[in-house]
Amino acid sequence: MKSFKILTLVFFIFTCRYHAQPFTLKSVDEAKEFSLKIYYGTHGKGAFVQYKGQKGIIPLQIKSFNVDKSGREDGQPDFTSYVWEEIIDGKINGTYYLTEGLRDLFDVKYIRKKDNRTFKLEEDKTEKFDGVSKFLLHDIMIDYNIFYDNKLKFIYSNKQTVNLQLPDVDSPNFSRHATINDYNFDGFDDISFSIPDGGMGVYRTFTVFIYNPKTKKFEKLIEPDLSKSKCECLCDLKIDKNKKIISSGCRGGARWWKDFYQYKNGKLVWVRSQEITD
Repeated sequence: MKSFKILTLVFFIFTCRYHAQPFTLKSVDEAKEFSLKIYYGTHGKGAFVQYKGQKGIIPLQIKSFNVDKSGREDGQPDFTSYVWEEIIDGKINGTYYLTEGLRDLFDVKYIRKKDNRTFKLEEDKTEKFDGVSKFLLHDIMIDYNIFYDNKLKFIYSNKQTVNLQLPDVDSPNFSRHATINDYNFDGFDDISFSIPDGGMGVYRTFTVFIYNPKTKKFEKLIEPDLSKSKCECLCDLKIDKNKKIISSGCRGGARWWKDFYQYKNGKLVWVRSQEITD
């Protein structure tokens, strides 16, 4: 089990390093060439595009998300396909299509709605990645760096910017991973950032920010009392939406543990812990 978990984690970190970054796309066979960057998060959420030479951004709304796992038996990677609708002034202006493999992008195109014209796109691999990734969530720009620093920005629609520092990491070959999910089961997407633990790096520690629909701002999750927990952090978080339970997993000594939490009176509290034996 130990070796399986480590191998799984190594694969997970590798894929996160590649897929978490935005992609620079360029036109194919167009008389007037153009390029753009596309940013997106978990399951295609938080997406937007920014065309080269333009200061503004165009929000994208995820229409469909599909993972093709048919090649696993032959040792082939999964292929993840996204379809986004381009929203301008509250109206659908066009549709973006993109399929993501382990190392490459496939079938990338944009279909303009007004004349149904298709623009083929491909990844521009000459662009050097600076580590900056962004999401647009609840009309809030979230700006952070995957590799090179711990800065986090929440840029609100009224131009207010909140600058924060995410936890530092000891591992020299790390990647910061962002996950969009509903961490308090209120129907609104939140966001978390995870890094390898400071020990052997066999699990990831999470910092969670909850979206408050009343204030329309992100607020850092107040962590639960960990005195009864087996893990001294929120680690490898998993969400059970049906039971409204959050689990946290870590290794202590030679054992793997999982802690379970639920919300009571708006606060996350410990429920139970168990050893993972299989």
